[in-house]
Amino acid sequence: MVRLADRTERTVPFYAVEVLKQAQALAAQGRDIISLGIGEPDFTAPARVLETLNRAADAGLSGYTAPAGIPALREAIAHYYDTHFGAHVDPSRILVTSGASGALMLAALALINPGDEILMPDPSYPANQNFITAAGGITQLVPTTAEHRFQLRPEDIETHWGPATRGVLIASPSNPTGTSMPREALRALIAAVRARGGFVIMDEIYLGLYYDEPPQSALTLDDDLVVINSFSKYFHMTGWRLGWLMAPATLMPAIERMAASLAICASALAQHAALSCFEPEVMQIYERRRLSFKERRDYLLPEFARLGVRVPAAPDGAFYIFADVRSFGLDSTEFCRRLLQDAGVAAVPGLDFGQAHAAHTVRFSYATGLDRLHEAVGRMETFLGRLCPAATQDLVC
Repeated sequence: MVRLADRTERTVPFYAVEVLKQAQALAAQGRDIISLGIGEPDFTAPARVLETLNRAADAGLSGYTAPAGIPALREAIAHYYDTHFGAHVDPSRILVTSGASGALMLAALALINPGDEILMPDPSYPANQNFITAAGGITQLVPTTAEHRFQLRPEDIETHWGPATRGVLIASPSNPTGTSMPREALRALIAAVRARGGFVIMDEIYLGLYYDEPPQSALTLDDDLVVINSFSKYFHMTGWRLGWLMAPATLMPAIERMAASLAICASALAQHAALSCFEPEVMQIYERRRLSFKERRDYLLPEFARLGVRVPAAPDGAFYIFADVRSFGLDSTEFCRRLLQDAGVAAVPGLDFGQAHAAHTVRFSYATGLDRLHEAVGRMETFLGRLCPAATQDLVC
């Protein structure tokens, strides 16, 4: 038998995938399942992007590109960051990758040596830990609080930074909470890491999906960061597997060499098609879709409050609500299991995102249509009423 490497034992499981499998199994039996689980937009790439893809294929543009990506796309990404997020980035510092996962893999391999410890907030996206593990690093999850929007603080850096600590991996907006870091809080956090000679990997995958104040990139606070982003969420191109990495100029030659060795290049056709994402008329489509996500959030938050599903920190970005369900008398795993089995609504238990809040939190994704969200709320109301037959008017047990 072939022996598995030791690092496989440290791979963090992804319970959202198990929820998806269970939901698919029930759907195969004829059940109508509403998925508030997987964070995949219900929108797909606009017609203009598909037309560009087809033209690129007809023109034979499917061969390898340069490892860093086609120059026009790198320039378009730089312009997008300049005009939308206030960050002036030279295109030479941008590398197009096979999704944000490819970007994070390269960042981890470039910055982390075996035994290096990396701080991450608890809760956070579980798969990110596996990239640190793959590079030989060790993740330390730092418990956070709703009071600070489930984000790391400078005080956390002071408390948890040890001899082996080398940096932090943070996200704003965050998966699973949908919360962003206030600008001055992020500035202070970066300064605390910098004071200890550490690096910051900044996940800005959901930066374009904001619902309150227009965001600015962390690069406007410190140019010496590694930033990852993706075409999956705001641009609704999940299966196209296209993302990008921004890094200081001094790191780019080494990162580009690794990119050439590990993946050769990102999908050529996807790269050419993505150029159309930044055309003004296509950006208008994306902005209308962003506002539809805001409409969904603004519908669910008061409905959850009415149902007694507490939201400790209201999301201002992404498409997630991180809810506290402890008042219903079940731990989060059992709550999600019964919600799926009894009500046909899929959600992800907090166990996916770290131990600090695992027992009593559930992530709900509103990356599905408003009509289905109305139906999901109706099913949840019936489910919670049965769960708590002696409940008060607001359904809390």
